[in-house]
Amino acid sequence: MAATPATLTARALLLDMDGTLVDSDAVVERCWRRWADRQGLDADAVLRVVHGRQGYATMAALLPDRPMAENHADNAVMLAEETADLDGVVPVGGAPAFMDAIARLPHALVTSADEGLAQARMGAAGLRMPVTRVTAELVGASKPDPEGFLKGAAELGTAPADCVAFEDSEAGIQAARAAGMRVVGVGPRAAAFAPDLHVQDLTSLALTAAPDGTITLTTTAS
Repeated sequence: MAATPATLTARALLLDMDGTLVDSDAVVERCWRRWADRQGLDADAVLRVVHGRQGYATMAALLPDRPMAENHADNAVMLAEETADLDGVVPVGGAPAFMDAIARLPHALVTSADEGLAQARMGAAGLRMPVTRVTAELVGASKPDPEGFLKGAAELGTAPADCVAFEDSEAGIQAARAAGMRVVGVGPRAAAFAPDLHVQDLTSLALTAAPDGTITLTTTAS
């Protein structure tokens, strides 16, 4: 049996996008396999580290001796490719209903995508874009640095300890924990990194909001 609790409470929710709300794995794999081929790297090894980080940070981890300016230049090319390729971008199970359920609750998008890519993927998946969002161009450091989550909490006027982050990747979960937040892990990748609560997708999560502003999240299926 899982040792993690089946219920979490919060006053605000901070949401990763890729792998958490939007299933973009098909695009990510296509684009990063092409990049790996150009660099002479093993594509499967590259795909094991791309999730959750901004592109330049992934490139720096894989090519530590390459000048960072080249990583940023490649990242710009990668963002353009990913923004133009929406084939196979779909919502994670339960995401449309979940976004409807939290529409009037404090929440923010905290993503390693830039604004253009976030708009494209959320639109392709048919998901409402949160008014409050922290995208790549608004932070100086990529996940697993906690900057994005801390900015999201500040924008919502909520202490980090009162926020719950939704994440699918190791880098994202590390970022949320470094920010002092508890984590709902979404999908198979997240299970390996001991989130406070884990669901296969958002159909397995029930949400209730009390008059005092407390949000309760409860798993409904294993």
